[in-house]
Amino acid sequence: MSATNYVTQETLDQMNAELNELKTTGRAEIARQIAEAREKGDLKENAEYDAAKEAQGMHEAKVAKLQTAIANARVIDAKDLDLSKVSILSKVKVQNIATKKSMEYQIVSEQEADLKAKKISVTSPIGKGLLGREIGDVAEIEVPNGILKLKIEDISL
Repeated sequence: MSATNYVTQETLDQMNAELNELKTTGRAEIARQIAEAREKGDLKENAEYDAAKEAQGMHEAKVAKLQTAIANARVIDAKDLDLSKVSILSKVKVQNIATKKSMEYQIVSEQEADLKAKKISVTSPIGKGLLGREIGDVAEIEVPNGILKLKIEDISL
């Protein structure tokens, strides 16, 4: 059984749209590729057929993974959040104690994570290390380089 997947309504809608696309257009395209490869003769030595069947398997695995993610999704609304502590969907302004640099991240689900957009996964080491902390707390997070110390300066939406 997979863990609960916390998402915004917008992300859930995007996941459902992607699943619908995969089930309709994606499956139809793969079926067309398989049919086209079948027409080319002997299936034992047909590399196109083998590639199309492999693509079908990967496509179905992606559909199954997305269905599981949607089934385990729990929609959370930003207005229900407690801003006294870091939680999923919080924007957190932190200062790296060693470099004195300030950064701001939003804690999001794995599906929404995008470092370029400053969205980090709740399951990442930094995300886990910041969860439940309050303004003024110093989170000591184990990262590949060693221990990262981040002081929480602000929590917002």
